[in-house]
Amino acid sequence: MYWNKKIECASRQALTEIQSERLVKTVKRVYENIPYYREKMDNTGITPAKIKSIDDISKLPFTTKTDLRDNYPFGAFAVPMNEIVRVHASSGTTGRPTVVGYSKNDIEMWSENVARCLCMAGVNPNDMVQVAYGYGLFTGGLGLHYGTEYLGATTIPISGGNTKKQIQLMRDFGSTVICCTPSYALYIAEVLTEMGIDPDSLKLRTGILGAEPWSENMRKEIEQKLKIKAIDIYGLSEIVGPGVSCECTQQAGMHVNEDHFYPEIIDPETLKPMPPGEVGELVFSTISKEGIPLLRYRTRDLTRLIYDKCECGRTLVRMEKCKGRSDDMLIIRGVNVFPSQIESVLLEMSETEPHYLLIVERDDNLDTLKIQVEVQEQFFSDEIKELQNLTKKIKANIESTLGISVTVQLVEPRTIERTAGKAKRVIDNREL
Repeated sequence: MYWNKKIECASRQALTEIQSERLVKTVKRVYENIPYYREKMDNTGITPAKIKSIDDISKLPFTTKTDLRDNYPFGAFAVPMNEIVRVHASSGTTGRPTVVGYSKNDIEMWSENVARCLCMAGVNPNDMVQVAYGYGLFTGGLGLHYGTEYLGATTIPISGGNTKKQIQLMRDFGSTVICCTPSYALYIAEVLTEMGIDPDSLKLRTGILGAEPWSENMRKEIEQKLKIKAIDIYGLSEIVGPGVSCECTQQAGMHVNEDHFYPEIIDPETLKPMPPGEVGELVFSTISKEGIPLLRYRTRDLTRLIYDKCECGRTLVRMEKCKGRSDDMLIIRGVNVFPSQIESVLLEMSETEPHYLLIVERDDNLDTLKIQVEVQEQFFSDEIKELQNLTKKIKANIESTLGISVTVQLVEPRTIERTAGKAKRVIDNREL
């Protein structure tokens, strides 16, 4: 087992001292080596000398994805390119990608943090870990790969897709851990059923699932269908990749590796810090990275922080499963709508599959929301009346949750596109 007990069970005072020392050094480094940070700090009258401890972090300016894109490709790097040993980039579909660079020490730090996360999830050196996240510029595959090797477990670097091959290797190699997106885990369960394979015949016991928001109901669905414990792991390319935080086997919030990634919660409208325990936008400062250190990076993820000691013994702050992203949030007729709300409704119904698509239109200046919902095979009847009744039931349940009217369209099983990566949940056709 890999467990950094000195850090993961440290007192709050000890963690604060580590964070303060590392923040002071990071602020000095970015001011001296990254022109856009120096300009930002100069414009707000902040010098490195004014940052004496972690308590001063709110004096620093925020960093956004736009800042990284404006300094594409390497303008945000704090070290010369001959010290960068790897480059990753975001998988954004529009505009310039955000590029991140890693020094040799960054790769070591990243690997250690992912190993911590795997250990939190109960993974040990005897495990066979099937990494079904995408490899390449996306950080998921290589992040879990290096963390698994650091832990000393066996890595199966299959990458995403080719689901029948995934299942073959699970059976032949005796995979005990699967690392992928939660929506892909559900798809694997579907294919297992189609192939007539009982999940109990596999050795799988744990899923390390992340890269997209997912609900508690989806967790129950995955655990029931794959016969595994589904663990949430969190990360984003700009901060490091997977390994920023992860659930332990208590599944009571994701422990943040806060000796490297300092979390804050702010009001996304006022940008002011929120009181402890309140839900708001998650902000991270990387306080040990060399290649591309970030100060107060706005993640757009909505969550809250829990400082109580976990039953597992770790004292690291925990972040709740993200409610959604502020930039995934839909505002429809003045109401905030998150795809995860609709997912939770569908997963509570026995007739529907956890696959759906939200289509937003604007007709005569009025926003409309159509929801395509997959119906389970046995409920997809030729009886028009039965389908009408089911449509009414789904519509009523969703409208009760959202507080707005919606149109529900039932579709046959396996109609909505599956993907090995992040599931596409929303098509917004409004010109906003």
